[in-house]
Amino acid sequence: MSKRLALALAVSLAAIGSAHADTKSPTWIDRSNDDAKVLLDVMAKFSPEFASQIGVPGYDDKVADLKPDVDARSRAALVDAKAKLENMLAGEKDANVRQDLQIMIKAADQQIEGIDLTHKYMLPYQDVGQLIFQGEFALLKDDVDAKRRPSAVKRLACYVGKAPGCTPITDLAKAQTQARIGEKDLIGPYKNEVEQKLSNTQRYAQGIRQLFAKYKLDDAEGKAALDALDSQLKDYDGWVRSTIVPRARADFRLPEPLYAYNLKQVGIDIPPEQLIKEAQFEFTELRSMMQMIAPVVAKDENIQATDYRDVLKALKKQQLGKDDVVPWYHEIIGHIEDIIRREHIITLPQRKMQMRLASEAETAAVPAPHMDPPPFINNHGEQGTFVLTMGNPSGGKSDSYDDFTYKAAAWTLTAHEGRPGHELQFAAMVERGVSLARSLFAFNSVNVEGWALYAESEMLPYEPPAGQFIALQARLQRAARAYLDPMLNLGLITKERAHDVLRNDVGLSEAMTQQELDRYTFNSPGQATAYFYGYMRLQQTRLNAELALGKDFNRQAFNDFVIGQGLLPPEQLAEAVRTQFIPSQKKK
Repeated sequence: MSKRLALALAVSLAAIGSAHADTKSPTWIDRSNDDAKVLLDVMAKFSPEFASQIGVPGYDDKVADLKPDVDARSRAALVDAKAKLENMLAGEKDANVRQDLQIMIKAADQQIEGIDLTHKYMLPYQDVGQLIFQGEFALLKDDVDAKRRPSAVKRLACYVGKAPGCTPITDLAKAQTQARIGEKDLIGPYKNEVEQKLSNTQRYAQGIRQLFAKYKLDDAEGKAALDALDSQLKDYDGWVRSTIVPRARADFRLPEPLYAYNLKQVGIDIPPEQLIKEAQFEFTELRSMMQMIAPVVAKDENIQATDYRDVLKALKKQQLGKDDVVPWYHEIIGHIEDIIRREHIITLPQRKMQMRLASEAETAAVPAPHMDPPPFINNHGEQGTFVLTMGNPSGGKSDSYDDFTYKAAAWTLTAHEGRPGHELQFAAMVERGVSLARSLFAFNSVNVEGWALYAESEMLPYEPPAGQFIALQARLQRAARAYLDPMLNLGLITKERAHDVLRNDVGLSEAMTQQELDRYTFNSPGQATAYFYGYMRLQQTRLNAELALGKDFNRQAFNDFVIGQGLLPPEQLAEAVRTQFIPSQKKK
């Protein structure tokens, strides 16, 4: 399994749709999930931290495989899994199971392609601090079963080579690089990426210590592992400075085949040049809409300005103190839920939504606000949590965000990360029962983020003027992403000019602007384009349903149907709406 898929799934947007233990799945889902074990076993073998995060039993004390020839071994395992899935497909009659098998075969193909491209172009380099922190954090959360937490000590002992059969993972990471350091045509990581990762190491180490103290795991065994970790990470960072930094590249751009692969993996199925044109048009339209509504917001908020940029700056001055942020967001959550029920937008669960602030180590791993998903296998009622970050720890003159902690921002961010966005999206998969293929293996950013932007648009008409204004600004940011990311990576715009667009036209803070540029250039090139594209495709699917059904179109039924499909890519979701939803509504 490629590092990119593992990271994307583990950090923020993973989803597996196994039902609660007391929910009976349809027979075809049970059969599909049995088939999925072929591919899930491969992923769990090479990335056990990911397996334990999503709830697969038996992996809590295991660590990532960085042993020699891991590329060749993981590739061979995926090729074998793909062949088994193809054999299953040849004999399968059920249309739903056949579709799921095709999804999994495509997922295996993409992972094989990713391994091949990375092996061809990139010098191996691991951010070991982040890998270890995320492996530990997966087990050390309040809603994780307390019986699982002692495994965090065993896992850390393995990371540092103090468990039987375990080699310090820093040594394995070094060996990966050293095995190929002589291949001069391989490119190293971008220099800014290395510098940022080095600056975050201490945050991760401190974050793990804090977690061990919080859950009373810092006994003699735990302390020995923590001390070893500090020493090994310090040594590893020194090695990175002497070995990786000299090979770091000054140009952030990836070889074009790798960037094209990134776009394909997140779900972009049109040429980047077409994406740029469509996003640029959307950007200019949204900017005009913001200018049109700016005087209305200014009057409503008693702001002495008419230009949308100045109105935005004035709204941002309504900053909330750290102790006031979470209560304010919970108040907005209540308002949004009332609107959802009153307007019959989507079916809500009875339980309350969870929301909290991120720790410093968590913010280092994921600088932007995000949804921390629940375990999706063997889930016993655990929920996802909307996590709000308040700064960018990558350094610089100003590392504080002002983009999420003012009053008007809470509306659209809650709609995106919370309800009816990601929180409801993931909860639906856990609680309703969706096949593994349609959640884990169909996962890409286009279908995940497309729903979250669609959720924002569903709430926009019912928000106060300031909330509507910021919802448009958020969408302006996504349109900017969809043309700036490919333009930067294709060499069509300078980083300085992209900075000016985000800072001045979109109105992001300096810290958020830097986070965005880091995202486009090295943290996740290509991924940021998925929001705009996924939103556009989902709105097209809805319009086609409206055209087919006319006055019989039911918004709540449509929205319930969409999130009930798991994380189907746009084309397959459109087909499901066309062949299942529309006929079912016509019968009514």
